[in-house]
Amino acid sequence: MPDRLVTLEEIRAAAERGKGVVMTTPLFPSSTFSALAGCDILMKAENQQRSGSFKIRGAMNALSLLSDEERLKGVVAASAGNHAQGVALAAGTLGITSTVFMPETAMIPKIAATRGYGAEVRLVGSNIGEALDAAREFGDQTGAHLVHPYDDAAIIAGQGTLGLEILEQASGIGTIVVPVGGGGLISGVGAAVKAVDPSVRIVGVEATATAPYVASRQSGAPTDVEPRYTLADGIAVARASARCFEHIEAFVDDLVTVDDGQMTEAVTLLLERAKLLVEASGAAPLAAMLAGKVETKPGATVLILSGGNVDLLVLDQVIRHGLGAAGRFGTFAIRVPDVPGQLARVTRTIADAGANVVSVHHQRQGIGLPFGYTEIRFEVETRSASELDAMCAALEEMGIGVIR
Repeated sequence: MPDRLVTLEEIRAAAERGKGVVMTTPLFPSSTFSALAGCDILMKAENQQRSGSFKIRGAMNALSLLSDEERLKGVVAASAGNHAQGVALAAGTLGITSTVFMPETAMIPKIAATRGYGAEVRLVGSNIGEALDAAREFGDQTGAHLVHPYDDAAIIAGQGTLGLEILEQASGIGTIVVPVGGGGLISGVGAAVKAVDPSVRIVGVEATATAPYVASRQSGAPTDVEPRYTLADGIAVARASARCFEHIEAFVDDLVTVDDGQMTEAVTLLLERAKLLVEASGAAPLAAMLAGKVETKPGATVLILSGGNVDLLVLDQVIRHGLGAAGRFGTFAIRVPDVPGQLARVTRTIADAGANVVSVHHQRQGIGLPFGYTEIRFEVETRSASELDAMCAALEEMGIGVIR
């Protein structure tokens, strides 16, 4: 085994360093999601961790290992939010000055929280890669120690404490499903779990829009991908780490991807059924399970809910997107003759189908709209995708064309 793979001893030492700062987060069963997934589901609620995500684990370990001289020069980091908050909190706890570079697109609550923990925040670039380049340059100029979000043995060891914690909290675990961004979390969890119980199956979940480790596994070497937008900003990492790739190849049994619709549906279900506020990246394991993408082993399946730092201004959009993905919120348009009674006919059909109209918009003029016709756009709430389909079918039977 190559020397640079993190060891169980390093992970246990990281757990000791984190005592008093890193919380032991709940691991609890869900009968709802067990029924939906067809297996015994346990959820590791790392969204309830200090700073709102697992990132304090790695940050606390990495900063605790700095020399006195390094501490005096301060630390610098780059992050879209969760690593930023973890580093800021760890630095504040240890009395170290911290500077954090965040993309200009970072969510406002994550920026505010990072500043609230005592860090100086600088907004640079449109993605984490550009922010990381700026952080490296700052470190070169000032001597500040760069705390990489994932390509660091100390960070990986700290994240691995989550794997040890799961094994201490439950027995008979067959599979652990882990969100994958930069790869530090799954590298550490994989190293810890496989060292204690090699039979446990480790599955990583990336965002379909940005999946460098799926590409790396296919090519056989660390492979970067083109950054594309995803709601799951916590795992929107396009650069593969050679260190993490080596850990993933050694310890991870499978890698799968989920899209934004699947993740937002999972976020909505976690809110509605488990009363848990989880960000899109943290909901990726549940999304993969419900999409039937995870092959499990006998025994309990643990889903790591890695973070809960959600911008409440964005949450409404996420919920609507999730309800739409689940077929419980729909938008469609119809074109009918511009005469009295047409709207009443349509809304009566919608009501008979059990749907609820949220909004209605009339358009009497526009490119492609025939003379004497009006286009009516609806937003409706339904109980299921099949109910929405049945409602549209009923309108079609009335001779009303539906544009979805």
